[in-house]
Amino acid sequence: MLIMILQLLIVLGALWVGSRYGSLALGAISGIGLALLVLGFGMKPGTPPTDVIYIIIAAVTCAGIMQASGGMDWLIQIAEKLLRKHPGRITFLAPLCTFFLTVLVGTGHVVYTLMPIICDIALKKGIRPERPCGVASIASQVGITCSPIAAAVVAFVSISNANGFDITIPQVLMVSIPACLCGLMAAATASYKRGLDLDKDPVFQARLKIPEQRDYIYGSGATTLDKVIPVEAKRAVFIFLAALCVIVMFAAVPSLLPSWDGKALKMNIVIQIVMITAAALMIIFCKASPKKAVAGPVWQSGMVAVVAIYGIAWLADTYFSNYMGEMQSMLTEIVKEYPWSIAFVFFMVSVLINSQGAVVVAMLPLAYSLGIEGTVLLGVLPSVYGYFFIPNYPSDIATVNFDRSGTTVIGKYLLNHSFMMPGLICVTTSTIVAYLLSMLIY
Repeated sequence: MLIMILQLLIVLGALWVGSRYGSLALGAISGIGLALLVLGFGMKPGTPPTDVIYIIIAAVTCAGIMQASGGMDWLIQIAEKLLRKHPGRITFLAPLCTFFLTVLVGTGHVVYTLMPIICDIALKKGIRPERPCGVASIASQVGITCSPIAAAVVAFVSISNANGFDITIPQVLMVSIPACLCGLMAAATASYKRGLDLDKDPVFQARLKIPEQRDYIYGSGATTLDKVIPVEAKRAVFIFLAALCVIVMFAAVPSLLPSWDGKALKMNIVIQIVMITAAALMIIFCKASPKKAVAGPVWQSGMVAVVAIYGIAWLADTYFSNYMGEMQSMLTEIVKEYPWSIAFVFFMVSVLINSQGAVVVAMLPLAYSLGIEGTVLLGVLPSVYGYFFIPNYPSDIATVNFDRSGTTVIGKYLLNHSFMMPGLICVTTSTIVAYLLSMLIY
């Protein structure tokens, strides 16, 4: 037992140190923990999550090529037009825009261009930017469990099918999308009157009295409306959307897939083929530059996610696979009595692991081994997002920097930050609604 605890501390220590450095360090420092467990303690190494990694590479390559073609600018421009048309409703519309951008592209890193626009619209309308910005940043990550090409969704389906719970991507989205939308609207409602109005905020008013600060806050207006979107960019978006439709079609009607020896082609392979094909079509017909794609934020952040998931999930699988029997004996009685309590485990692991896909890959096999039914695990899927709890994720940090008013903050005591309240409300509400939907539908 002492050795088991010591090895767990090594795993947690590697994750904690990696989260302090962020970015590639999460995966690389997980390698130190893996080396200590395998080479130091002689543990049998687990299995790297290659299927998930391949899917991320294919999806991010396709999204990165679309960004290089200018297609992402068109999507952001459409979102901006909607927000500027209804500025008074920005606290509700901003999270919807960031949510659906993530659902379409499969990564939350596409919203950085939209965040300054959200702040600018709020300031010009006299709305405290913290209100829409905080929940919009949360929404950009919540959309991951609702995207047909996100690693978390595909991993959930493939692992569930391997453990006897036959479910498809569209069936997962039938639960996760309405549940997460309910969570986001609950968080937006709670944020609608959050904090003091700008004209009553003494800190903000004091900053306005300083000419340099006033010029900084109101002097620049972020916008994409002055960009001319070429026809090739729009064509790239249509190719991308068509690829998504093809993926959903094959997932909904598996009989359309080719089969060999009675076994149909797996969806993880289908996603990779379709995404890579779509990327090639964009390069050929949409003047998308591969060099520009590689230099873009979507492709770069996606490759960082690959390294992070590679190290984190491999480290976690090594530990849990070696102690599966002990884990089952410790947790079986609890999950038999309260199977939904696995949601707390998912959430706590996600606080340490800045990747929903990595949480699913690392923890879902353990959950199935404990005898938890697939319907329960589908119901608690939104709980794999907990990394807003400690505000060190790039989208949260970027949102703080984009808010020129200074109302979106990381508090003095670290945990009293602008994302805590909307994050907790959203994840709690989403998980409850998803659990009820899963029980009713399946």
